[in-house]
Amino acid sequence: MKTYSLVFFAFSLFLVVFNQASELMPSDSVIRVKQNSTRMKSVTAKIVFKSVDGGRTWQDITEGLPDDSGQEGFMIGGGFATNHGFYLRAGDGLFFNKQNSAVPHWSKEILSDNRVGMFPSKTGILAFNYNDGQILQTIDGKDWLPIYRNFQPKDVLTFFETDNSTIFIGTNTGLFKLVDAGKAWKQVFSTSKGVRKLAESGGVLMGVTQKGIIRSTDNGDHWNLVTSEGDRGVDAQRINGGFAAIIESTERRYRVRTSHDGGNTWQSIDAGLPVQVFSIVEVGENLFCSHQNGISGSSDHGKTWKLLLPSVDHDIFNLSVSGNVIYATRNVGGC
Repeated sequence: MKTYSLVFFAFSLFLVVFNQASELMPSDSVIRVKQNSTRMKSVTAKIVFKSVDGGRTWQDITEGLPDDSGQEGFMIGGGFATNHGFYLRAGDGLFFNKQNSAVPHWSKEILSDNRVGMFPSKTGILAFNYNDGQILQTIDGKDWLPIYRNFQPKDVLTFFETDNSTIFIGTNTGLFKLVDAGKAWKQVFSTSKGVRKLAESGGVLMGVTQKGIIRSTDNGDHWNLVTSEGDRGVDAQRINGGFAAIIESTERRYRVRTSHDGGNTWQSIDAGLPVQVFSIVEVGENLFCSHQNGISGSSDHGKTWKLLLPSVDHDIFNLSVSGNVIYATRNVGGC
C-alpha cells in the first residue's frame, strides 16, 4: 500500500505556500517561505491523534498548533501523510509532524493565501492556488517552483501519480490526464459532481465521484462505474491485494467493501460498524475505519471490528497513514 492517504471527510486535501507579506510572485520565480514562526496562540483541544502501535494506543499531538477557533471551532484546511510524516493546514500555516517524533512537535511554514490546495506527489508536495490556477511543487519544503503551467481549470480537487508516473488531476468537471509527453491535458472522465480521490492497485485505477466509484484498466484512458447508480463514492484505498471502498446509498446507508480481483467483485465488510462510515486505511494486515462513533480496527479482514478511539464531541476523524503510523484528525470547524 502507498504510505499516504489523501485525508478528508469533506473530500478535500489541501495546500500552497507563499510569503506572508507579499503577493504571488511571477510564474518563473522561486518562492521561499518562512519557517517555524512563533506568532500563534497554541490550541490545547484534542484535534490530532497519532498511533504507532496499530491503533492500540493513541497520543494526542495537538499541542503546538494555533488556536483560530473563534466561534466556528478549530479551522482546519486539510491534511495528509507522506513517507516522512504528516502535514496539516491550520490558521495561516502549513504544519509538519515528523513520523518518528516521540513528542508533540510541529514545524511551521507561513501561508499567505487560504484559498489553496495541497497534495502529495512522489517527488515532493504540490500546491494549487484557486485564485490564479497556478500549480507549484516543492521538494525540500522551502522553495516552490511552478509546474504543469498549462493546466487551465481552477478547481483542482485531487492530484494523483500512478506507479508508472502517469499524472491525473481531478476537478469539479471531471478527470484530466497529462499526455503528449507532459505537454497537454486530456479529459478522460466527465462528471458534474467532480472526481475527488484516486487509488491504484495491480495496474487498476479507482476513483471517487459523487456518482459512485469509477474504474479504469487501461491506464486511465477509459472509466466505468463499479457501484450501483445513485450510490455516492465516499472513499477508495489501496490495500494488500486489492482495494477497499466506501459508498453511500440514497438511503444514507454507508457500505464498506473490499475487492481482490481488480474491482470485478466486491465483498461487504461492514458488519458491526455504525451506519455512517467515512474513511478506511490499512496498516500491515489491519484495517481501520472512521465513523460516527470514532475509529474501529479489524485484524481479520473486516469480519469483526473493535472500537479503538472514541469520537470527541461527535466529530468525525479523518485517517491518514505514514509508514506504520496512523494519524487521526478531527473534522471540526473547517472545510
